[in-house]
Amino acid sequence: MPSSSGWPGWCGGVVVKSPEAVAPGIALDGVTTRFGDHGGVVAHQDVSFEVRSGEFVSILGPSGCGKSTLVRVIAGLVKADAGETRVHGRLVDGPRPDVGVVFQSSTLLPWLTVAENLTLGAALRRRTPSAARVAELTQMLGLQGFERHYPHQLSGGMRQRAALGQILLLEPTLLLLDEPFGALDALTRDRLNVELLRIWERCRQTVLLVTHSIAEAVFLSDRVLVMSERPGSVTDAIDIDLPRPRQSSRVKADPAFAAYVAQLNGLMGVS
Repeated sequence: MPSSSGWPGWCGGVVVKSPEAVAPGIALDGVTTRFGDHGGVVAHQDVSFEVRSGEFVSILGPSGCGKSTLVRVIAGLVKADAGETRVHGRLVDGPRPDVGVVFQSSTLLPWLTVAENLTLGAALRRRTPSAARVAELTQMLGLQGFERHYPHQLSGGMRQRAALGQILLLEPTLLLLDEPFGALDALTRDRLNVELLRIWERCRQTVLLVTHSIAEAVFLSDRVLVMSERPGSVTDAIDIDLPRPRQSSRVKADPAFAAYVAQLNGLMGVS
């Protein structure tokens, strides 16, 4: 958690700089991505927006509007057909070590334990995190006592926490979340939202979350972007002016929370 004196803060030994002192975490300018022979399917078109360094932004939009493709473009996993994508001021031309991605399905290897999965990404990069750092992260994610368990011995929520921990151990400055809790039951999802928010309030990475849950987007975010039907483009950007730190029960009882949900329901065409 950032100190009362504000920035800079510390997270896992990495200095988190003031968002005003650095380039935008993400900057897209006219990004268009097509798939299929001769570019037959346009996933998204002329997408332009910025995410400030240290900001938590969510993207809402109908299925098929190109949200997940956009995440892959920002991560350098997919090359856009037009436009420019920058992360921390640098042009994206491939995967970057300071960008972490968490997908809807966990990427844990079934033959490795929780502890081995947590450190797998670091090992592939020839890094050896300290035992204290791994223990701190395990405790923060509520996985202590399960270090020697295998993925099939964990609940869905615990697997997603382990997958998140695998990325956090690499200490990314940009965290891309592509519906990481979409397959979970509502109660587990709410609990993981609280955990994610607690981690972000401590570490303050730049975060871009793709979600279909309007309530989730409002609870977590500083700002919510709304995309149109395919070919998707950003049609609205709503600032979420709810005080931080956010406690789930208190925030969701706030009339302002309900007003934001209603506003976004209207923008999404949900009656």
